Amino acid sequence: MSDQLLLEILEDDSLGSVQIVPEVLEVIAGLAATEVDGVKSMHGSFATGVAEKFGKKSHGKGVRVELTNNGAIIDIYVILKFGKSIPKVAAKLQTNIKHNIQTMTSIQVEEVNVHVAGIQMDNQEIV
Repeated sequence: MSDQLLLEILEDDSLGSVQIVPEVLEVIAGLAATEVDGVKSMHGSFATGVAEKFGKKSHGKGVRVELTNNGAIIDIYVILKFGKSIPKVAAKLQTNIKHNIQTMTSIQVEEVNVHVAGIQMDNQEIV
């Protein structure tokens, strides 16, 4: 793997180095998003949809991570439940994702950008 694809965590009294690939942050963010009330599902690409049809679960679906010198920028694409307040759900998503990533990895999160890709009504297809 290239050094650009890894984020290294340095501590003064460590026994060695810890390297985290961006896909780990995608999984943490995806799981944190599904914990928020009002989120129906994650919105992935066509490829992740096809992979899930064949039984491969993608926990990082709908999440993009960009690593910067100061930490990480997270973009998350979600489908919300009809009747929920979009600003309130988005704020909860931002808080929960940032908290989970920082708690589990000690990586600073600069931004969590929430993209609402759709709304799903009860017992209806995604709009």
